[in-house]
Amino acid sequence: MQNSPPHVEALFFDIFGTTVDWRTSVIRELKEFGRAKGLRKDWEAFADKWRAKYQPAMEEVRSGRRPFTILDVLHRESLIQVLAEFKVARFRESDLDHLTAIWHRLDPWPDTVRGLHRLKHRYIVSPLSNGNIALLTRLSKRAGLPWDAILCAETAHAYKPQPQAYLRNAAHLALKPDACMLVAAHNSDLAAARALGFRTAFVARPTEHGPEQKGDLGAEQAWDVIAASFEELADKLHCP
Repeated sequence: MQNSPPHVEALFFDIFGTTVDWRTSVIRELKEFGRAKGLRKDWEAFADKWRAKYQPAMEEVRSGRRPFTILDVLHRESLIQVLAEFKVARFRESDLDHLTAIWHRLDPWPDTVRGLHRLKHRYIVSPLSNGNIALLTRLSKRAGLPWDAILCAETAHAYKPQPQAYLRNAAHLALKPDACMLVAAHNSDLAAARALGFRTAFVARPTEHGPEQKGDLGAEQAWDVIAASFEELADKLHCP
């Protein structure tokens, strides 16, 4: 499909990996922290280990084993675990605050900002992220992401791929699922959204996890739109 159906009113965007380059940003900040503290660690491995705790931490909430907890708290808890694993024993609360807030300072992919501005001419644009409101607000302010709204796990009290994460956020805009399109670089996210009636757009980010990335290198299903960038997505959706 080269053009979205006329009734699609809102584009929802996955953030980590789709809209922003989390890995490069986290590694850069960790290296800067290490230099300032005189720490010599494999910061690439540290970033990957930290990210590897992302899904297990959210699964504790999704499973009901713990009440809904925002991502900033989960990131901080995971950070403490990784610091221990990398034998970083001396850190202050201010260090934990600074490192947790790395996720508020992620850089957008080069095509992101211009593509979003073009898409915004025709559609409501909003994140649909597992991030929380404070994280996404600060990230978006710094990166210049021109959202019409900020919707996320916190506004739904559910983490993707739980159905509530998609449906409650669509309802916040008074929209039915088929009036929404999810834009993501992750096939599993799109599959969960499609099962609920959302339209889908795959945007490839083949280096999200670094040069050795194994999954999500391309579209694995016939999504409604498939593009290599937000700019190409705007072209295919006929945005000025």
